[in-house]
Amino acid sequence: MKDIKSPKIYLLFLTAWLNSFVLTAQVTYSADVKPIIQKHCISCHHPEGPAPFSLESYADVQKRAKFISYVTGQGYMPPWKADSTFQHYRNERILSANEIQQLRKWVETGTMMGSELEEGNGSQRIEIYRKPTVKLEMNAKFEIPSNNKDDFRFFYLPTKIKSEKYITGIEFRPDNKRRVHHSRLMIDTTGTIAGIDGLSEMDTAVYRYQNVALADEFLYGWVPGNFVFRFPKGFGRRLPANSNLILNMHYAPSVLKEEDRSGVHLYLTEKTNISREVKTYILRESNISNQPFEIRANEKPTFYMSSGVLDKDLSFITVQPHAHLLGKSFRAFAITGDGDLIPLVKINDWDFDWQTTYEFKQLIHVPAGSVIVMEGSYDNTSENPRNPYFPPRDAAYGWRTVDEMMNLIFYYVDYKPGDEKLELEYED
Repeated sequence: MKDIKSPKIYLLFLTAWLNSFVLTAQVTYSADVKPIIQKHCISCHHPEGPAPFSLESYADVQKRAKFISYVTGQGYMPPWKADSTFQHYRNERILSANEIQQLRKWVETGTMMGSELEEGNGSQRIEIYRKPTVKLEMNAKFEIPSNNKDDFRFFYLPTKIKSEKYITGIEFRPDNKRRVHHSRLMIDTTGTIAGIDGLSEMDTAVYRYQNVALADEFLYGWVPGNFVFRFPKGFGRRLPANSNLILNMHYAPSVLKEEDRSGVHLYLTEKTNISREVKTYILRESNISNQPFEIRANEKPTFYMSSGVLDKDLSFITVQPHAHLLGKSFRAFAITGDGDLIPLVKINDWDFDWQTTYEFKQLIHVPAGSVIVMEGSYDNTSENPRNPYFPPRDAAYGWRTVDEMMNLIFYYVDYKPGDEKLELEYED
């Protein structure tokens, strides 16, 4: 400061320096950090969540303050795989440069709590979600086979719901997070296939139950990274009277003796509260154009394209791509009859552990006659650190961890004029 001759310049310099110090000193948990945690982190980091620790309170966050600052600064957390330059989503978990800087400053200035919060004050705890209407779980603990093979099982979950309801939210809750590879939820209204509970897909007794028509063959699919999901206000998935859930569970191979008792949380409402019924549209491996779907060892990359033509106007609410360990990148879009391209989702670096249901900020109107396209690339070389085999082996379609899949799953409602400008509301 000795070299600053002009009093005016000195005063400006001093003011800027003091303002910088004051702004830095004022970064607190309650005013600055808590909103960031609530927006980007708490959906996973709560006491019953999938993350390894909770960030529900000031004490929880302060305990790991340096770690949080580091992983957010490196871009490792929060995990978000979709390319935001291709499409934006309501549930984006992307920290801004300012939010990252606020976390860093908070650590550097002593992780202050904030004057309006006092130790033990309940207001310091972050409200996570409203409580589910129904909590279901498997009827008993299941002993997972320790034969080092993939295991596929069916479980039957009675709901005891006697009248028609509408599902406004779903959360699958894996009990054994190490072994639950994925789960598919289905609906039975006949009450005649309860005997499927605990049966292996390899058991011939399963076949007689599979002949029964289900009310819903794909209510919801859980994969790692796909957590509690809510429909917009006034939207819901029909749950017929006397419905029961079927879980089609996939357990990953292990030689350890372990158990599982996973469950499902349902958020329900009456039909009178629902104005739009939610349905599902899926592109499957059978939609792949360049068959056969075989990923040869040591070929990099291997490209596949899947497509389907819409027979009516739809309004997409969400999109969810699905693949296994060899997946490398995916892009999905729609091409209308007029030749317009509608971006849906793009993932440049596929990560099996972070498969998300991406919620569009607004309904995406896709007209009848449009072609839904999914492009996928797979890396079946030793350069892929997730490759289940070294040296690599040929892979093809299958539900096992070492097999591959290529799905694109949408929740949608039938189109109504004005859907493109509809302001969606959410209760959470």
